[in-house]
Amino acid sequence: MKQNGFDLTRVIRKFLVNMDIIFHVVAAILLLVACGFILVYAFLNILEPSRSSVIAMLNDVLLALIILELLWTVIRFLKKQKFSLNPFLAIGIIAAIRRILLIEAQTSLLKHTPVEKLYEIGLSAVVIIILMIAYYLSVKAQQLEI
Repeated sequence: MKQNGFDLTRVIRKFLVNMDIIFHVVAAILLLVACGFILVYAFLNILEPSRSSVIAMLNDVLLALIILELLWTVIRFLKKQKFSLNPFLAIGIIAAIRRILLIEAQTSLLKHTPVEKLYEIGLSAVVIIILMIAYYLSVKAQQLEI
């Protein structure tokens, strides 16, 4: 659609790309703010040490790590770097470890551990192993590309 030197398609494409960049920057800022609040909350939990506050702090710190990995993914996009699967695999591994730790912490207070919780821990361990294999294969594939 070119009329009198004006290409509407190019203008729309440029507008959409600029909006995409703006939304990514806003998302990055919101991720950073969320991470800050979570870390402050984790710090406040540790000021009154107890078993539950340590568990909450550990949960918050691991959640902050997940958010920071997401933030670095957005930053890589903004720097126009090549897409990498590795940060998503790392997020999955951290999330599964976080889940195992939380289940273990919750069940440590019980006299008898429900079988469902043991299955959930086992399933999370299998997920971690699969994601670690995928991470290893991803790194090896990147090395072969170079």
